[in-house]
Amino acid sequence: MQAIMETSFDAVYLILVITIGILMIKNSGKNKQYLIFGIMAVTLGVGDSFHLVPRAYALCTTGLENFSVALGVGKLVTSITMTVFYILLYYVWRLRYKVQGQGHWTIAMFALATLRIALCLFPQNAWTSAQPSLIWGVYRNIPFALMGIIVIILFYKSSKQTGDTAFRFMWLTIVLSFAFYIPVVLWADMIPAVGVLMIPKTCAYVGTVLIGYTEMKKELKPV
Repeated sequence: MQAIMETSFDAVYLILVITIGILMIKNSGKNKQYLIFGIMAVTLGVGDSFHLVPRAYALCTTGLENFSVALGVGKLVTSITMTVFYILLYYVWRLRYKVQGQGHWTIAMFALATLRIALCLFPQNAWTSAQPSLIWGVYRNIPFALMGIIVIILFYKSSKQTGDTAFRFMWLTIVLSFAFYIPVVLWADMIPAVGVLMIPKTCAYVGTVLIGYTEMKKELKPV
């Protein structure tokens, strides 16, 4: 039952976000904001597929314990692509609100992204082990969480200051994604049931993508 339900959910999710991303890229025209948003959505879907596709195959065949290498490599790739996702989302913020200057945010985002990716590449993570390192899972997610906090603050302040109703909940989808993700990082290995929080976390990311897609359709629809 888990194999059927989880695989179906993941398939719908991956097809949805990748399709939306492609449509945004195709229909963005000269609007760089929506072009980057589309690239961001494709990055999210393609990156997650490196982990979710092997996981689905494992669940439907001989079990997760027999695919630790494929799953570990998939998690590594997903960790890197999610870092890129937040860099792209940061640039969506700059373009949407026509931000000039404020280079300190750019420096902070790229510094944290570099640190995050560097930490992901350390062999101490033991990505391909049946029992990867919990403490290194915490280490590599500290700069990732800080990136998320920066983006949350920026979208919250800018949407409020400009009265941007279309993106008024963008910050909230990111908050929710981290609220559901952090317990998985900390406790999923000890309490497997905590892993179910990845479902609402995924829904939060879908919400992020749909906010951009919905607004693009309104803004760029033919007159």
